[in-house]
Amino acid sequence: MNADDTSTIKQTAALAPQAVRVKPGKSIASTSATTRKVAHEAARGAKKAATKSARKTAPGKNAIAKPEAAVPREFSKKQIVLDLLRRKDGATMGEIAKATAWQSHSIRGFISGVVGRKMAFTVESHKNDAGERTYRIASK
Repeated sequence: MNADDTSTIKQTAALAPQAVRVKPGKSIASTSATTRKVAHEAARGAKKAATKSARKTAPGKNAIAKPEAAVPREFSKKQIVLDLLRRKDGATMGEIAKATAWQSHSIRGFISGVVGRKMAFTVESHKNDAGERTYRIASK
């Protein structure tokens, strides 16, 4: 080994990130649990420090910036279903499923839980002439 090789190794070592020191000929799996734990905690500490500095640059004391909605609220699936249910004749399961790509149990759960309970609308349900279940928000 000549002097050029030694200087190259020292430069590479100086630029490389700190890692777990393992004896030559040993794998990292054969290192002690303590050594692995120390390496894990060091990586975890660096991650915490990065998130902490990111929080400091955020506006407000503990404010986390919410991303802009990709789709306006007026075109959300919730709004689509409510518009269908507000029609004079209401909407069948098939119409709602086609508009939202939801399965029947999801539609029934949405109508029962969100529309009926959370939004406190009265939902009428009846079978139409074709025998299909039709849902409609009752007018007050």
